[in-house]
Amino acid sequence: MDHDEVLAAYDRQLRREACPDGPGARVERSADLVRQVAAEHGWNGVLWSGLDPATADARIEEQIRHYASIGRGFEWKLYSHDGPPDLAARLLAAGFRPEPAETLVVAEVAEVSAEIVLPEGVRLVRVTDRDGIDLLADVHEQVFGTGRNRLRERLTAQLAEQPQTLEPVLAMAGDQPVSGARLDLPPGTDFAGLWGGGTLPEWRGRGVYRALIAYRARIAAARGYRYLHVDASDESRPILRRLGFTALATTTPYLLGE
Repeated sequence: MDHDEVLAAYDRQLRREACPDGPGARVERSADLVRQVAAEHGWNGVLWSGLDPATADARIEEQIRHYASIGRGFEWKLYSHDGPPDLAARLLAAGFRPEPAETLVVAEVAEVSAEIVLPEGVRLVRVTDRDGIDLLADVHEQVFGTGRNRLRERLTAQLAEQPQTLEPVLAMAGDQPVSGARLDLPPGTDFAGLWGGGTLPEWRGRGVYRALIAYRARIAAARGYRYLHVDASDESRPILRRLGFTALATTTPYLLGE
């Protein structure tokens, strides 16, 4: 894999030329910035920027005023190769607060094992309705400590109105969900996204996370995607590295009003 080539394709397809990621969202572009504006439960934020040092502070303030005018908190999704070099410090000075950094890792779909190996008594269940979304949101809240309502509403709308762009899945032990994940399938791109993958503590280290990756890799291959990408935490990055994923950059969410 040519790292520079794949990162350039990622930036172009998923950031500069990004499509709205759900119903009711729209992407707005200018020469130096791309942002998404969404409904209450959608994702609002800056997807890409290529700011000039002389005008960066003014452009940051413009985004703050814009989202404040529509009553939305938002995220500035900053990547390690975004300019200017001091953009993180400028965001902090403007009042943004950083979340923990993650690592953007990518693998070629064809190189990721699609063999699904699960612990005894665990099965994978494709999510197709509101009840399944509720279970997925519950697991997400338990694992990541974030509220479930926003995720539940956004995924319910996406599954109902744009089902071709989303494949959610649960790992079930009997009637108990022990892990949940989703595969985002943005149309017209080479990249399918792995999101979630949160597993309850008592089920970690037993292959559930790897099985969810293999399951989603099968779907991505069947749908013709070339790459899988993940914003990997420190906990998941070693597993992904062993599965053939390569680090391309780091990414840090900077939040304001969220």
